Amino acid sequence: MKLRICHLYPDILNLYGDQGNILCLKRRLEWRNIDCDVTEVSIGERPDFADFDLFFIGGGQDFEDGKTYITICGGYQMLGRYYKTWDGQMNDFIGAIDYYTEGSKDRMIGNFMYRCLPESGGSTVVGFENHSGKTYLGQDIKPLGTILSGYGNNGEDKTEGVRYKNVFGTYSHGPLLPKNPLLTDFILKTTLERKYGKAELIPLHDTFELNANTYMKNRLTK
Repeated sequence: MKLRICHLYPDILNLYGDQGNILCLKRRLEWRNIDCDVTEVSIGERPDFADFDLFFIGGGQDFEDGKTYITICGGYQMLGRYYKTWDGQMNDFIGAIDYYTEGSKDRMIGNFMYRCLPESGGSTVVGFENHSGKTYLGQDIKPLGTILSGYGNNGEDKTEGVRYKNVFGTYSHGPLLPKNPLLTDFILKTTLERKYGKAELIPLHDTFELNANTYMKNRLTK
């Protein structure tokens, strides 16, 4: 088996250690003897996106074929309908998924924690958020998870991120994936099954990863 990963716009969308997410995906595949190629794509470049199985950060291609997308913070916001700044300036976005973001004067910043919905694996995710935009999901759009500590999408409705088909969007930096191996493997399994029909991931010795996850859970629940 082999997965081809497209890292969109790494030269302008790589905050708070998000490059570590790519390294995490690559290593967890290699440790299971699954081949992995990572291609970086900058603005203006036009590769054949049909060649890739998983996309990280940006988006805007055809979501109907069920390919996997991981989008973080600004990349997550861009897949929605628009961003309205706190002083009323409208910025039209891709509109691939029915949600929108409105800016506020106050930033939502700090360590946070959320529980993924059952259809997204049900694991508890820890991360770091830093955003002034408040994202509101459309009526028929489900979040990635429910906030346990912190702000999440907007600090109001206890939702965090989005799960639409095989698109995973979140405000979680940190980076997201190394501290959350259960979510990482759920995303990889989703990607492999879309391509190969069925996939079982060999268990890894995630002692360090799970210890880091548990440490942050304990900090955020005190």
